[in-house]
Parts: sequence; C-alpha cells; structure tokens
Amino acid sequence: MRDLGIMSTVDLNLKTCFIMHRRIQLKWVMHLVFFIFLEVSYGEVRYVLPEEMQQGSVIGNIARDLRLEVTELDARRARVLAEGTSQLCELDTASGNLLISQRIDREELCAQVSTCVLQYQLLLEEPLQAYSLVLDITDINDNSPVFAAGEITLDLVESTILGRRFPLESAHDPDLGTNSLREYKLSPNDHFALEMSTQINGNTYPELVLKKALDREAQAEHVLKINGIDGGNPVRSGTASIHIRVLDANDNVPVFSQRVYKASVPENSAIGTVIATLNATDSDEGVYGEITFSFSHLSDKMGGVMEIDPLTGQVRVAGLIDYEEASTHELDVQAKDGGGQASHCKLIIDVIDVNDNEPVIEIKSASANVAEDSKPGTMVALINIYDLDTGSSGRVTCTVSDDVPFRFVSEVKNYYMLVTDGLLDRELQPEYNITVIASDAGSPSLSSLKVLTIVINDINDNPPTFAQSQYNAHILENQPVGTFVMKVKAVDTDDGSNAKIMYQISKDTNSEASSFLTINSETGELFTSRLFDYEQSVHFQIKVTARDGGDPPLSSTCTINVFIKDQNDNSPVVLYPVQTSGFIAEDMVPAEAPRGYLVTKVVAVDADSGHNAWLSYRIIRATRPNLFIVGLHTGEIRTVRAFVEDEEAKQTVVVLVTDNGAEPLSATATVSIVIGDGLPVLNELSVFADESQDNENLTLYLIIALSTVSSLFLLLISAVFYFKLCRRGYVYRSPSASLPVFPTTYCPPSFTDFSRCGTLLKDERYDSFLTTGSWRGDFRFGSNTDTDTLKKRSAAYQKNTLRRASTDRASLKVRAGAPHPCYVVT
Repeated sequence: MRDLGIMSTVDLNLKTCFIMHRRIQLKWVMHLVFFIFLEVSYGEVRYVLPEEMQQGSVIGNIARDLRLEVTELDARRARVLAEGTSQLCELDTASGNLLISQRIDREELCAQVSTCVLQYQLLLEEPLQAYSLVLDITDINDNSPVFAAGEITLDLVESTILGRRFPLESAHDPDLGTNSLREYKLSPNDHFALEMSTQINGNTYPELVLKKALDREAQAEHVLKINGIDGGNPVRSGTASIHIRVLDANDNVPVFSQRVYKASVPENSAIGTVIATLNATDSDEGVYGEITFSFSHLSDKMGGVMEIDPLTGQVRVAGLIDYEEASTHELDVQAKDGGGQASHCKLIIDVIDVNDNEPVIEIKSASANVAEDSKPGTMVALINIYDLDTGSSGRVTCTVSDDVPFRFVSEVKNYYMLVTDGLLDRELQPEYNITVIASDAGSPSLSSLKVLTIVINDINDNPPTFAQSQYNAHILENQPVGTFVMKVKAVDTDDGSNAKIMYQISKDTNSEASSFLTINSETGELFTSRLFDYEQSVHFQIKVTARDGGDPPLSSTCTINVFIKDQNDNSPVVLYPVQTSGFIAEDMVPAEAPRGYLVTKVVAVDADSGHNAWLSYRIIRATRPNLFIVGLHTGEIRTVRAFVEDEEAKQTVVVLVTDNGAEPLSATATVSIVIGDGLPVLNELSVFADESQDNENLTLYLIIALSTVSSLFLLLISAVFYFKLCRRGYVYRSPSASLPVFPTTYCPPSFTDFSRCGTLLKDERYDSFLTTGSWRGDFRFGSNTDTDTLKKRSAAYQKNTLRRASTDRASLKVRAGAPHPCYVVT
C-alpha cells in the first residue's frame, strides 16, 4: 500500500506536468521576448538569453544594435569570432541577425558558476574594425535531480537508539537558483523520517532519522524511496531506493575527527602526492571496529584524479590536476566499520593555480600587404591574446621587436591592433618579419611568440637616376644611318611597373639636334638618324629623358655631348696660284737669280683637321726637271741652279699637294714661271744671302766668349787670394740668367707677306703671316686664322663657288723702293 501511495503521488505529478506543459508552450515564446534583452556600451554589445534555445533562433540584430547598415556586413566581410570557446552562434549577413548555430547548454559550458558569459568578437574588414559581443546565458530547468547511486544500502544494528541520524548522499542538480534542488520527500513508513541538515559551507543534505526501534526478527529489511525535487516550473525530480538491512547489535559507528576536512594542492602535482589524511574511530572491537575509507560519490573525471587509501585514509593524487578545469573539488568520504555501519564527512580540496599555461596568440585578421605611403596609425592586423591562468599569471603583456615601425594598440580586452608607427620605405625595407611576443606576469614568467610577415607594397616615389648627369660620345663622320653611338642607362629603386623605364629624347633638346639621333625607348641605345659632316658640325648636345611607368610617372634627364671625329674626306684645295680654266697666274723670276732663290710659293689648305690636314708638296712634272725644287712642307719653289742663256723664258711646274690621311687625298697646282731680264735680284729671297754676315757674327761671338772666360779666371784667382787672407770661406751664388724668350712672331698679324707683289694679280686675300726667319721667304699660317673660315672656303672652292670680294676690298698696292719684300697692312 505504501508503494501504491508513492506511485499515485508520482502519477499525479506527471499529470500535473502534462497539463502545465501546454500552458508553458505559449509562455515560452513570451519569455524569450522578455528574457532576451540587449545592453549596448561603447565597442561592446551584451545579449542575455536562456540556454537550450533552438538552432536558428534569433539572438538579436547586430546591424541595428551597432547602428550599422546591413549592406555593410557583406561588403566588409563581417564575421563572428569566438574567444577560447566553440562557435555557438553565427551571423546572418543578409538580415544582420545573430543566430543560434549549436546547442547551448549552460551546465556544460559553465558548470556550477552562477554567471555564464561567452565572449565573441564581431570583426569587420576594409577597414578593419572589431566589436565585442557578450552572451549572458541564463539557466532554465532542463535537468532533473540525480542521485549518484540508484540504490542506497544501509546496515543498521537492531539496537540502534531512537533519534539516530544517518546522513544520505545528496542528489545533484546542475541547474541553478530556483531550478536547483529544493526538497526531499521520503516514501511513507513507520520507522524512519527524513530531515535536512546543513553543512558548514551552507550546503544542505538529507539525513534519515530513526523514529521507531528496529526489530530484526520482526522485519530484517526495509525498502524506502527518496525523491529529490527541484524548484523549477514544471517541477523535476529524481528518485533513489534506500535498502536498509537490520543487523545484529553493532552499536558504535565510525566517527570522523572532523565533519569537514579542508586541504589544498598545487595543480600539476606529481602522482602519489598526499593531499590529506582522514581520521575516523570506532569504539567497537573486532570486525565491528575495523574501518575502511572510500569515496561515496566520485564523478568519472575525479575518479582518475583522486584516490583514497581504504585503510589509512590518505587522499593522494592519482592523475593530472588542472586548475583551469576546476579550482575546487568537494568530495564525500565514507568510513564504514566491519559491521556495515558508516559515517560520512566532506573533503574540500582547493587547487592552487600555478603558471603552467603560456599565453595564446591568435591572428584574427591580418593584411599581408601594406602600401609604403600608409599613414602612421594604419591598422595592419588584429590579434587576440589570452592566458588560461588566473591572477598575475593570467595578466599578459604584448610587445613587438624594437627595430620595426609598428606598435600595438588595445581598445578591446585581450584584443590588440597592430598599427604602423612611422613612415615606411619599401626601398629600404621591402618586408618585415614582426615577432609578436606575449608574456604573462607569473613567476617564472611564460611567454609565446608568433612571427607575422608584412610585405610593403611599392608606390612610385623614386625617379629614375642616371649614373652620370653628362655623357660624352665620339663618332666618326660619314657613318651610315643607324650606326650605334652609345647606351645610356638609368636605374629606378622602385618595383614592378614603377621601375619600368622608358627612354626618349627630351623635348628641351634643340629640334635640329634631336633629329641627329634616335633612341631605343626600352634599352636606351642611341643610333644615328642621318649622316654627320665634321666640316659642318663638330659638336652638338641632346638631352635624354628616362621616365618610369608609375602613376603619375617620374622622370629625370641627362645631357649627351656628341663629338664628331674627322675623317679624311676632303682633298687639299690650292689657294695660290689660283687655278682657273684658261688662265694661270705667272710668277716672275730674275734671270740672274742664284741657286736657292725663292721663286714663288704654293699655298693650299685642307678642310679636314689634325693629321688629315697636314700637307706635303712635291713636283711631279716640270719643263726642266732639274731647274726647280719645292719645299716638302712649305710649298716654296726655289731654284736648283742658276739660269743659263738658252733656258726657255717660260717654265711650267706641276706640284702635287697630298694630305696625311690614312688614305691620302691630293690635288695638283700648275705654276707658270716667267724668267725675266732686267729684274732686280732680292738678296732676302736667297738662301745664301747672309753667309758673310753669319761669319762676321761668328767671329764676334768667339771674341766675346774668350773675354768672358778670361774674366772668370781672374775672378777665381781673386777669390782664392781673398780666402787666404781672411781664413774663412764664402759661398757665392750668382743669379741664374733668364733664358731668352722669343716671341711667337716677329711681325704683327695685321701684315700679309707676298714674295712678289706683282705675282698676285687677283684681288683675293689670304690669311698668311710671316714667321721667325720669314725674311728668308718662309710662310706660316698665323694663330688668328679662322679654321671655320678655311673650311668654308675649302668647301666653297670644291664647289667652284669661291667668293670674290674685289668690290668690297681695296686693291693690293705695291710700294716702290728698295728690293725688299712688300707688306700690305690689312
């Protein structure tokens, strides 16, 4: 009947729960509406929601709560990141709602902790931005009270006194607050009642109280039911069976020295470490006084961590103790004697945290490439750093190496933004391997590191640079079009298209000079685009611009001086005597002229320069072969011997003028010489005119030298005599006489020398001047001769376009007087 009464009570409770279930379904939705509420602070959104919500349920609208546009979520690749926990929620970027993605069990996540908070981060990119999301999980009555053992066995001696109390193992309900265990009910019986007792720490547990004396002979066993009932709505309960065996008299139970034992142990302690030693005594003798210790309720996790010696009561470490899993362990210990009587006590073990966890570094987002023109403070990466330890061991400091232009900024707990801390220059440092070091404040301190590679993207901030600002190029004239001249090269320290260089002739170059050369835009090679003529242009200058491929492009310019080298491409031009068709000027020579007499001089020029313009003269044909000779380099025609009576009155001499080029060019000059009677002989034009004067000068020089030597001899004797008298020596140094300096020319450059004034019948003027010894008839081109004028005249003569300026110049005037050379002031 008692059992039927118990079942009736249970059935009644089940029916009541079924009736209330449908009422609660409607209330559940309303509870969710009011139960989930939002708290928004700067940079953080907090949602409060119950556990066990269905998958896909809406927690809240992040876009609305953070005042973001829904379109921003997809555009900025928004995502929700978990901090040290599994991903239990997800973001619907289309609506901005935060949804339940997995089952949320508060008891599994937070055990007996009164406040269950999950930390998440909302991460937005481009630009990088982070918000803190906090989910506060509240408890619902989803767990029934559970007894560790479905059947509780008690051995009681029939002599047990009335009022004796027998502690029972408490039922366990992982729910909190009103949803946790509230009361116990015992099935109706005559011998026992159920009362509650409170431990020192405030926890309650049931005790079975004997109300009526036991009689083994009347009833050897008693079977009771105990219900643990929570305070939820609907009510949940758990049931255990109490099996009481009535024994013969064993009237003393084991007694612990303390009802509650407290101990502490550092985490990670070695296996076998003694945590505490429990003590219980039993006044009985024999088998009734033998006590064995055991844990009355031990979870699966704790079963491999703690063990107790059944004889000594020593509690030892049997496995890994981890503070991060549980900081406190509360164990029920039973002491049972040989008669089956037992007593219980509590063992509370506090786990001491040690610094055994390194800080964790998680890269949540990182920009692998950063532009070198990024402003200081630009966000490069978002890093989550945390430590599972507590206290000082869990305080983490984060640093980067000192030699990089980056630093950390933290605005959200445990989240660090890596930002630029200075100007970046890819040309100095194209890549940074940033070592992130996280260290805790434990003793000893633990640290971890992670290397983050940042590549600096190039911008066009460096112009191309030439190795030289000026280049000199030399090229022979008359080279074919397309001849390679030289190659210029510029370098650009930028990268990619910013360093791709294109070459072009600068617009600042003279338009005429720019037409002389072409340039390969990719290689910088210069080629001729036309023929060069040294006689027309000796030097010109162009500017080459190197432009890179950046946007906007940068450029630099160099100057190229091109010097044209002469080739022997101009034949000598005879200036005198003038060679015109049908007329050749005649030079007069006295019939009494002696050997070596200067008859005339062939004057020729060459428009080339250097060796190509060195001229040599030789006679190739003459009326009388052995009558005249020409100076090899002077062009002076002199007599080889004196004339005889039967000489022809008119002599013709053909002189070959040859330049000194590698492949010599030549011209011929025909000289017409007329031997005239009665013409005076000019001694100045004869090679042997002053031999007597030279002999007289030689005699004078000998006399002077003899006098000088005699004077020096007398001076030496006087000096020796003086030294003898004074008995001391003197050093005499006479100043060295300056060597004679001869002027470059004796005559001023304004004089023009003509051997025979009457031989130059044409009114042409040539820039020829006297040199040292010119009284003997030598000719020299003075320093003031305009080379360009000669070149122009040479070119003009070759084209038969010699200019005549007889109308603009005064006629040559011959001065009468003694037989001396004629000088005309020009």
